[in-house]
Amino acid sequence: MDLWALLIIAALGAYHGLNPAMGWLFAVALGMQDRDRGAIYRALPAIAIGHELSLVLVVAIVLGLGLITDTSVLHMGAGVALVAFGIFRFVKPRAHPRWTTMRVNRRELAWWSFLMSSAHGAGLMVAPVIIGAGAASASASDHAIEAAGGSNAELLTSAFGLVLHVAAMVLVMGFVAILVYDKWGVAILRKAWINLDGIWAGAFVLAGVLTFFT
Repeated sequence: MDLWALLIIAALGAYHGLNPAMGWLFAVALGMQDRDRGAIYRALPAIAIGHELSLVLVVAIVLGLGLITDTSVLHMGAGVALVAFGIFRFVKPRAHPRWTTMRVNRRELAWWSFLMSSAHGAGLMVAPVIIGAGAASASASDHAIEAAGGSNAELLTSAFGLVLHVAAMVLVMGFVAILVYDKWGVAILRKAWINLDGIWAGAFVLAGVLTFFT
């Protein structure tokens, strides 16, 4: 996985941090309910764990398919999945898990984060980057031993990429949550916030189209 791939993964994480549906709104609500700024910080690790698990699930599926499927087939499948999911998000922008209460423990918050991240296709968007990085690693190896070493190195860099993604998300999410809690208030969502779900859906379609030609 090269520098550009890591930067893309980090940028996607930062975008997730901006999206209130990914957790900062939940963290702010917990802070307001407890009247404790520290509740926001305590919510972030659980949100990060759930998001990371969603990514790991998709990456594990991609790596598993890579063992039995040609890379070109994986590219085509990823492109179709991205475009289809983007269209689905356009048609059903509010299709996500409905949580019945804002009073949750950390285990429940991690589970909620996993469900939300999966419903918004967080891992699916990362899949083409993982596929492309894996293809580049495979093409650079001429012998079986080199291929095995390259695969191990790629696995480590992929893991680092996922950690970087979630770290960028938590950093941005925490920053926005504190600003909303201390200064802006949740009214910012009505006054100045843009429709990030529409942008996210469009990004899926664009990423799917680009995947067809890479």
